[in-house]
Amino acid sequence: MVVPYKHEPFTDFTVGENQKLMLEAIKKVETDLGGEYPLIIGGERITTDDKIVSVNPSKKDEVIGLVSKANKEIAEQAMKVADSKFESWRKSDPKVRADILFRAAAIIRRRKFEFTAHLVKEGGKPWKEADADTAEAIDFLEYYGRQMLEFKDGAKINSRPIEYNQYNYIPLGVGVVISPWNFLFAIMAGTTSAAMVSGNTVLLKPASSTPVIAYKFMEVLEEAGLPDGVINFIPGPGSEVGDYLVDHPRTRFVSFTGSRDVGTRIFERAAKVQKGQNWLKRTIIEMGGKDTIIVDNEADLELAAQSIVQSAFGFSGQKCSACSRAVIHEDVYDQVADRVAELTKELSAGDPSDNSHFMGPVIDQGAYDKIMSYIEIGKDEGELLVGGTGDDSEGWFINPTVFKDLDPVARIMQEEIFGPVVALAKGKDFDELIKIANNTDYGLTGAVITNNRDHQEKARQDFHVGNLYFNRGCTAAIVGYQPFGGFKMSGTDSKAGGPDYLIHHMQGKTTSEMF
Repeated sequence: MVVPYKHEPFTDFTVGENQKLMLEAIKKVETDLGGEYPLIIGGERITTDDKIVSVNPSKKDEVIGLVSKANKEIAEQAMKVADSKFESWRKSDPKVRADILFRAAAIIRRRKFEFTAHLVKEGGKPWKEADADTAEAIDFLEYYGRQMLEFKDGAKINSRPIEYNQYNYIPLGVGVVISPWNFLFAIMAGTTSAAMVSGNTVLLKPASSTPVIAYKFMEVLEEAGLPDGVINFIPGPGSEVGDYLVDHPRTRFVSFTGSRDVGTRIFERAAKVQKGQNWLKRTIIEMGGKDTIIVDNEADLELAAQSIVQSAFGFSGQKCSACSRAVIHEDVYDQVADRVAELTKELSAGDPSDNSHFMGPVIDQGAYDKIMSYIEIGKDEGELLVGGTGDDSEGWFINPTVFKDLDPVARIMQEEIFGPVVALAKGKDFDELIKIANNTDYGLTGAVITNNRDHQEKARQDFHVGNLYFNRGCTAAIVGYQPFGGFKMSGTDSKAGGPDYLIHHMQGKTTSEMF
């Protein structure tokens, strides 16, 4: 029997000792700034002249690390290594694979403050958000290891007196894992470990904004006993390395988390059967959202305002699950809007190293410029209640921003901004609130704040999102508790951290023996 896993506890930073340990960890991480990091292919460290420069988004002149950059030739070398290694790795004992994840989780747990401090620096995450990212990385390793132990003997099917039938899961082949910068540790570790523990070999291409944490994860896996060549670390430009590997005839599946534009591009390219390819590539894609919190006229209005603000501005709104829209019953609209404005005015954005700010920076200049352009659009589409300003002189900081009185089809009500901007709109009854909530191309998360059981049950049936929450915010899914993935243009709904996630990385094989 596999022992159930309870998720990694979050660190209480109101405790003085934890504050001290965190500050010490930040100082330790600062001693490593500016280091150089090679590629890892088949266990070999490869250094290239061309580098990815990872910078601290709070202090853009502070270099986190210089990471060697892969190109097509190096990607081909990595593919050959991974393809060759698959022949032995696919036959490895699932218990051995799971044990690697359990040991990796233990290593990270022992060094939790150090990894969290790194996320503060490279990802610009406030302590609380960084700690949750590290905890989620641990959760993914523990959960997927246990899940593989559940799947290792296959699924039960029927036999007859004249035959014995078995149904087993076997790995797919070489997987390309393209991970995002926002959950730079958790999603990167989760998608990579799921592919590996299922018996596949992996080409890991982390986001170019945050590649150093991925290298440090590779070091953990090596310490945990991962054989050379099973996971290969090849950061590089998506337009060159990403496209090449997605198109490659030996690529068996692609696991991607990121923007809609890139995700749909990968989906389209992966669908084309290349010369020499004798399978249909599988895609596991999560692309984002335009997530709505509904507030009806029978809700706890303080809970509603708190949920909107926390979900909209946690990690500067740089979550695919972030609340970027709130649709509120007209009877309580002004009251909720006023309270959201009051709560937002209490928040500040600044360097997260000292833990005195609720928000840190946005990730880079491109994100800053995009978000500020949407704020300008919002000024024409609705009334600016709070914020609307930014400062990119030292880091990329944008103040939390609230607009009200938006038309449901306004651009800032429809397009994913991926920043600290929330738009408020009103509806005349619950049916209209649901209609507005569903009126985007996305279907990732949503929340309903209500004390009306009929409204809750209607939302359960009609609010078309992959993760629906009642009387809480629409962010902060926990591995094994709220399997995560969305509908429509939010992706393939593979449900990360859920009971069937690993099956996406395997295929079922039926064997039947006649007596």
